[in-house]
Amino acid sequence: MVSLALRELTKRFGSVVAVNRANLTVNSGEFLVIVGESGCGKTTTLRLIAGLEIPDSGTIFISGVPVNDVPVGKRGVQMIFQSYALWPHMKVFDEHRYTNLTLPLKIRKWSREKIGEFLRPLAQKLGIEESFFNRRPTELSGGQQQRVALGRAMATSPRILLMDEPLSNIDPPNRLKMRGEIMKFHKENRLTTIYVTHNLADGVALADRIAVMREGHFEQVDTPENLMRQPATSYIADFFKAEQLTHRNAFA
Repeated sequence: MVSLALRELTKRFGSVVAVNRANLTVNSGEFLVIVGESGCGKTTTLRLIAGLEIPDSGTIFISGVPVNDVPVGKRGVQMIFQSYALWPHMKVFDEHRYTNLTLPLKIRKWSREKIGEFLRPLAQKLGIEESFFNRRPTELSGGQQQRVALGRAMATSPRILLMDEPLSNIDPPNRLKMRGEIMKFHKENRLTTIYVTHNLADGVALADRIAVMREGHFEQVDTPENLMRQPATSYIADFFKAEQLTHRNAFA
């Protein structure tokens, strides 16, 4: 397991400051949830950590090592996007071909035998049934696509898993089930996970700690209970009151 730290991290897009001198520490093995209003910098922060965006200033540390100059594929970080970003023309799994699950390992020149030995048990663990293997993403439900996206991310054995609104397209009954599967997967694989959501109920159910982001920086980082009972600012208090009205069962 590895830790992550952001120090004075800043990212601008023209005149817009998306991330503004953000500081954050994520402990080894922690499940940290980032919440905040739309446009506050949540997704940009994940993209910076993944290496998909380059910071204008500040430093990203993984286990104490600066990684600003480390390429995307060398950071040990995988990101699951809100849309899942599955290849629409590829089937789910076939160790003989390029598919959504095999692509990361084919690129690494793994043999068909090694791919099968590694991915078939992983698919089973994630509930990706063999009947799904020959389907394309458009033939899968939201929950099934989520499982395939998780499997593809885990195929490279990441040290840090980033998730951007992964449950936003899943209906409420399956959403509860997928929460449990995500947490189980996090614990079984001893991951350090950073999960972005606008749904406070998801955050409270999953998080060791919640980081509330505002205008590109982190306003407060604490356990869900402390954020509710001991908000550091009036903004945090108002944010949680508003969210509780929207998601009344978040603290049940």
